Amino acid sequence: MTAIRVLIVDDHPVVRTGLRGMLAGAPDLEIIGEAADGEEAILLARRYQPAVILMDLRLPGLDGVAATARIKQELPAVQVLILTTYDSDSDILRAIEAGAIGYLLKDTPRDELFRAIRAAAAGKPLLTPAVATRLLHRVRAPADAALSGREIEVLALVARGGSNKEVARSLAISDATVKTHLIHIFQKLGVADRTAAVTVALERGIFRLET
Repeated sequence: MTAIRVLIVDDHPVVRTGLRGMLAGAPDLEIIGEAADGEEAILLARRYQPAVILMDLRLPGLDGVAATARIKQELPAVQVLILTTYDSDSDILRAIEAGAIGYLLKDTPRDELFRAIRAAAAGKPLLTPAVATRLLHRVRAPADAALSGREIEVLALVARGGSNKEVARSLAISDATVKTHLIHIFQKLGVADRTAAVTVALERGIFRLET
């Protein structure tokens, strides 16, 4: 049986050592390298073309999401499995959009991690139950959570790069009113920041950016 070649990407040496030691207990998994940042991950992915990359999100310089996107663009056969401590809705969605095949938290039990790596190598998407639940709640749009016309106007201007002050000036409203609209938008879309709100709104077709 051919071993599954795995690349570990994490900026903490202790984490990399721990993962290497853990995965050494699985005879069908072979650690072929370690990277401490996104740029190094891309270089090693090109050099070794692993079956699966265990990718942390928060990395110095190029982060895990950006590194994932570049790796998938250059090496589509390489599967990226996110392994992180961060489980915010926006983090999960950004990683999946970048091409990650799965998203796990670092407290994932060893056997579950092994199964996830094997599933990723076989091209099977996998999310831990907690992550899957969060993602499902995010993409569902309750009927009573529809954005108002004014909220759509605010978010569309934000999507075009407008600051709160610029949005307020465009709509002839106060900065405080813009902030209030954004709070309501975040609540309705189930997000925590402006970027995530724009991403979800575009996905749902709430508005379109003019080209």
